[in-house]
Amino acid sequence: MANITKKVSWTSRGDDAVAGEETPLLNGSEEVRYTRQLSGVGGMFHIGRLSTVDLEEDVTSDEDSPKGRPNEIPHNEKLLSLKFESLDYDNSENQLFLEEERRMSYMGFRCLEISRWVICGLIGFLTGLIACCIDIAVENLAGVKYFVVKENIEKFTEAGGLSISLILWAVLNSSFVMVGAITVAFIEPIAAGSGIPQIKCYLNGVKVPRVVRLKTLVVKVFGVICSVAGGLAVGKEGPMIHSGAVVAAGVSQGRSTSLKKDFKIFEYFRRDTEKRDFVSAGAAAGVSAAFGAPVGGVLFSLEEGASFWNQMLTWRIFFASMISTFTLNFFLSIYNKKPGDLSSPGLINFGRFESDSVAYNLYEIPLFIVMGAIGGLLGALFNKLNYWLTIFRIRYVHRPCLQVMEAMLVAAVTATVSFVMIYTSNDCQPLGPDQSEEYPLQLFCADGEYNSMASAFFNTPERSVRNLFHNPAGSYNWETLGVFTVTYFFLACWTYGLAVSAGVFIPSLLIGAAWGRLFGILLATITSSGSIWADPGKYALIGAAAQLGGIVRMTLSLTVIMVEATGNVTYGLPIMLVLMTAKIVGDYFVEGLYDIHIKLQSVPFLHWDAPATSHWLTAREVMGAPVTCFKRLEKVGTIVDVLSNTSTNHNGFPVVASMSVSDEPGKICGLILRSQLIVLLKHKVFVELARSRLTHRKLQLKDFRDAYPRFPPIQSIHVSQDERECVMDLSEFMNPTPYTVPQETSLPRVFKLFRALGLRHLVVVDHENRVVGLVTRKDLARYHLGKHGLEELQLAQT
Repeated sequence: MANITKKVSWTSRGDDAVAGEETPLLNGSEEVRYTRQLSGVGGMFHIGRLSTVDLEEDVTSDEDSPKGRPNEIPHNEKLLSLKFESLDYDNSENQLFLEEERRMSYMGFRCLEISRWVICGLIGFLTGLIACCIDIAVENLAGVKYFVVKENIEKFTEAGGLSISLILWAVLNSSFVMVGAITVAFIEPIAAGSGIPQIKCYLNGVKVPRVVRLKTLVVKVFGVICSVAGGLAVGKEGPMIHSGAVVAAGVSQGRSTSLKKDFKIFEYFRRDTEKRDFVSAGAAAGVSAAFGAPVGGVLFSLEEGASFWNQMLTWRIFFASMISTFTLNFFLSIYNKKPGDLSSPGLINFGRFESDSVAYNLYEIPLFIVMGAIGGLLGALFNKLNYWLTIFRIRYVHRPCLQVMEAMLVAAVTATVSFVMIYTSNDCQPLGPDQSEEYPLQLFCADGEYNSMASAFFNTPERSVRNLFHNPAGSYNWETLGVFTVTYFFLACWTYGLAVSAGVFIPSLLIGAAWGRLFGILLATITSSGSIWADPGKYALIGAAAQLGGIVRMTLSLTVIMVEATGNVTYGLPIMLVLMTAKIVGDYFVEGLYDIHIKLQSVPFLHWDAPATSHWLTAREVMGAPVTCFKRLEKVGTIVDVLSNTSTNHNGFPVVASMSVSDEPGKICGLILRSQLIVLLKHKVFVELARSRLTHRKLQLKDFRDAYPRFPPIQSIHVSQDERECVMDLSEFMNPTPYTVPQETSLPRVFKLFRALGLRHLVVVDHENRVVGLVTRKDLARYHLGKHGLEELQLAQT
């Protein structure tokens, strides 16, 4: 196997052990790959037989013993996980579908279009409402915590015993984080992190287990409240994107499978194609609620999330984003007893930058580009350090109890480091009427002064960002900003990836705003005419954009988000230049943070284009073969046996006209999915004699939609011995026009067709239109560019 030096396994089962229905293959068959020699750009290299590596833990009655679970889980980057299925973004245009579409009148289609707009409005409203609840809960909990700690510090500053204040702060932080980490680690682990990598995978066509469940939403919201209130170096904006996506996935289906409640509405949208579009709207609504940036939300879905796009979808997503922002600001204005004020821009209020105070000159453009390069370098360092840390967590911190303990440790260390930084700081600033500190700490400063370090550490991250943007010149010493930047950089890097609901947007902005303001101060120091650098707030803004861009590698969407959040278009051009520079510099060293975590999860993610050196590969060399096919009239027993065969777990089956005795492949007639066959068997849609035909239709599309998305496993369907001899007619249920390609088609052409159309299966045929192979997502995702040219990944039951 190319680039695979060792088979990875830690279970006692043999290599032929396979997963059951809970961990089916991606989307097709796991077939035998025959050894072959392929020549690439870098010369000849060997691609061997593609085998399955079993990385699933062996659950035994003695799992609590030392042998039950390994202390170290080996991690191999050259693997693709088999636990991820693909989504069916390509509609199955069988007879039932086509006849339903033909029966629908023009008014019926208009009603469906109106329903889409209504759903998008509901998505925006509920997402904004959730954001409002998160914001209110965080502000109140954090306010109580900081008030108690502040009173305690002021009490013991003169009397002595500040160690008690440190312990109190650490205990409060750890308590909040412990509750949030327990909820995530033990109830719903998929709710950890920001959720943006998982949503990117979902919109790419990968079915990530449990990513859009109601329980995931509840744990996500509760967890992010605890994380932010617990003082971790995290933000609540990233999880809002995941929350909006979950809301969209639930509302668009008109029911909750978790609550087993069906409202009998929106039944037409119960399929992956429609659900994908609404999830895109939910992600955009989350961005809009977080930053008050409706246009930025739309561009975020386009740039970072959605793999498939159209013009009408753009307007619906923009509508959902507008509703989300309006809902959030409306309820926050009522809560703040300012019913007429709807100007608050989302969860994080950057505050408006006035044009006169942030005007820039053309000769500052090179300085901004330099800041972009610095952001790219620091972002690459952040991502690389977090990558190594995540590898360590995968190997050693994989048990829920260890994950909770690590989160509590980080919370306690964060409080301790913050307290030490404030305690040792001599940066005292006058507390004037133009200061915006919410919880000013005097500590050892004179009366009428406050500790400047505390304005950065002793606050929620959102308020700290706003202070760095808008506090007047002279509010921070360069030593304070330098120490804060280094300290918070490593705290944020350590924090991202914990078993808590948390985002990286605000910590990145805070780090960048700190060193950006420091950059402005140093410019004023080394130049003779320091007045031209008088406003360090603009450098804080540029630094924040550079740092965030260097970590997540967003360009256009982040530009618009920053412009909308600050309420000033003046800095549109500099921010765009900075973000492009940060992306170019950062990409030279390492991928973006979200792409790194997608790769570490071994997700079969398809990028925009095929690997650059893959033109010499053809469909014949990447397809799975031989392929399990069905005839138009197939025995029920044969279908049950194929679906029950856990060594394959195929999810798509070509339907052929006939198969000769010589085992030659038959001519393609259609394609039918495992989920469709499950429903047919459940409803017993078959006849007794092989030559008889179905005289009347027993199923409608509603039966398939009612079973979506949790189709029952084949083991739950009972078929008697007599029923096994019956025959099932697949003609009206199969897709009679599946996409096919000749076996000589190049890999980039196959990739482009697969990616652009959102396919799950692509049938490979010979010159006589006979089925010779099947291309699935895993067949394409396993090829990527490595250090030594084109490499092939291995499949594993991770």
